[in-house]
Amino acid sequence: MSFKSIALASLLALPLSALADWQLAGDDSSVNFVSVKKTNIPEMHHFKSMSGGISDEGKAQVTIDLASVETNIPIRNERMQKMLFNTAKFAKATISTDVDTEKLKGLKAGESMAVDANVTVEVHGETKTEKAMLQVTGLEGGKLLVTTSTPIIVNAGNYKLLEGIEKLREVAGLDSISPIVPVTAKLVFMQK
Repeated sequence: MSFKSIALASLLALPLSALADWQLAGDDSSVNFVSVKKTNIPEMHHFKSMSGGISDEGKAQVTIDLASVETNIPIRNERMQKMLFNTAKFAKATISTDVDTEKLKGLKAGESMAVDANVTVEVHGETKTEKAMLQVTGLEGGKLLVTTSTPIIVNAGNYKLLEGIEKLREVAGLDSISPIVPVTAKLVFMQK
């Protein structure tokens, strides 16, 4: 039940600015992560609320509202918000990277390109760099689809989330919850 998935995320999440070339279409985008309990029982989770964009200068950023975590079990959502993410103190996770906007603007609908990116992930007061293999595809209307080609493997210990995982393990009466979390993303950006 570790997250950073978020790192998610994975991925190419972009900052929202008034001058952004592209703005994240939050309703069409998703950041998902898998937690593994009892050694071999995987569970899928996602975040329901995020914003972001890609600026004219090529700064891409996505901000995830950690309180929007959705596990399909209300009490588990609440426990992850309070015990794992500590959303009262750390409400957001941010994923950012630099992109070549000229290449993005050159993508026609149906064309795609692979991008190996170093993404900066900030969560729970910690900032780390994660490797992300992304696929960027041009869509109709000047939109972009950014997906993770492979999951981003996040170590919750790098983000000071191990104590939260231990609290979740104890309250749920589990033998184990893995601190290694695969994160995937599907991000749609609309041209402004």
